Amino acid sequence: MSHSLDLEKLCLECVNIARDAGEAILTIYDAGFNVEEKADKSPLTDADLASHHLILKRLAELTPDIPILSEESAKLPFEVRSSWETYWLVDPLDGTREFVKRNGEFTVNIALIHQHQSIIGVINVPVLDVDYYAWENGGCYKAEKKAEARKISVKKLDGSQLTVAGSRSHGSEMMQRYMAKLGDVETLSMGSSLKFCLVAEGRADLYPRLGLTSEWDTAAAHCIVVQAGGYITRTDMSPLEYNTKDSLLNPFFFVFGDNSRDWSQYLDEEPS
Repeated sequence: MSHSLDLEKLCLECVNIARDAGEAILTIYDAGFNVEEKADKSPLTDADLASHHLILKRLAELTPDIPILSEESAKLPFEVRSSWETYWLVDPLDGTREFVKRNGEFTVNIALIHQHQSIIGVINVPVLDVDYYAWENGGCYKAEKKAEARKISVKKLDGSQLTVAGSRSHGSEMMQRYMAKLGDVETLSMGSSLKFCLVAEGRADLYPRLGLTSEWDTAAAHCIVVQAGGYITRTDMSPLEYNTKDSLLNPFFFVFGDNSRDWSQYLDEEPS
C-alpha cells in the first residue's frame, strides 16, 4: 500500500483523542439524563454531538489534508466520497441502546481507511477506561485504565466448546437458525463494537452479524481484529471493504479468529 503516513504515531494520537471524547461522553452520562426520545435535543444527542465535534476538531488539526466521515455527518454523496483514497471514518458514540440502558457497553470508534481497507483502528470504552487499538503491520493492543498496553491476539480453534459473541438486542430468526446449526455453543452477549474486541482478544471464536450495520460500526474494529490475527469477511467469506458504493450499509458479515473452518456452511439461505 502506498501511503507515507506514520501509522503508529497517528494511531497513538487517536487513542488520546478517543479517550478525551470518551470523557466528554461520560460527563453527560454521569450527569444523569431522561430517556425520552425527544426529537429536538435529547441529552443522548448531546453526548453524540459532544464526541463528534471534539473528534472532528482534533482530527482536522492532526491531519488537515485527510477528509473525515462521521456518523453524525454521514450525508455526503458517494460522488464526493468515491474520490477519497484515504479518510477518517468515525462513530462518535457506538451503542446508543447501551448508553440509554446505562450498562456501560458503549464505545468511541476512530478508523483510518486507505484504499477500501481499515489501516488504523481505535476503540475507547469510556465506562471501563479501556482502549483497544491497532495499526497496519503494527499488531493489536489493549490498555486498561491507561496502564501500559499489552498485545492481544485471537485464539485458534482447539476442539473445545465454541464461544460466540452476540448482540444484547435479540437476533433475527435467521440468526437463531444459524446458531442452532453451530451446535452447543457458549454465547457472550455484548453491546456495540465490543463484540469484535471479544474475538480480537481471544475471548470469543466467532461473531456472526446477520443484521444491518453501517461502515462506521465496523471500521475501527476491523483493523483491530485483523492485526490481532483474525478476519472479518462477508458471509460468502469474501473481504469486507469500505467506501465502494453509494450506501454506507454493510452486507452481513462474520468476525472470527481462525479461518480453518468455513463459517458460511452453517447458513441455510443466502442473505441478500
